[in-house]
Amino acid sequence: MSDKENGDLEERAIDILRQYKDGIFQSELWKTLGISSREGSRLVLRLIRRGVVRREEVTVNGRRTYKLYAVKAGAPTFSIKVDVSSILDIPCAACPRLNECGAGGYYDPSTCPLLEAWLKKEIAKLRVQRVQTAS
Repeated sequence: MSDKENGDLEERAIDILRQYKDGIFQSELWKTLGISSREGSRLVLRLIRRGVVRREEVTVNGRRTYKLYAVKAGAPTFSIKVDVSSILDIPCAACPRLNECGAGGYYDPSTCPLLEAWLKKEIAKLRVQRVQTAS
């Protein structure tokens, strides 16, 4: 698909999303646009990166899916300052599945035991620091 076709498809998707104030299931967006789930996933990721779409995980009839929302222009943004030293040993940096990892995928950060163990270790460090500064 050419850049122009991608741009046109993105604009059509944004127009559709703006019509649904309460969001739309991503599969419904794909059906409306007449594209495959693979094309739809790529489209949504591009729109999220651009900051014009927000995706929320929901469960419908016991199945996990996503609801998509258009982000209003000028919507408030926020930033988080992170000290890089705190994430130098994150397991994702050396993970062989990093390119395949993503929310809702087969390799998912929310179910990764290595990431969970690392987070628990970091939380324990923060608790120790909090106790030390409170003393």
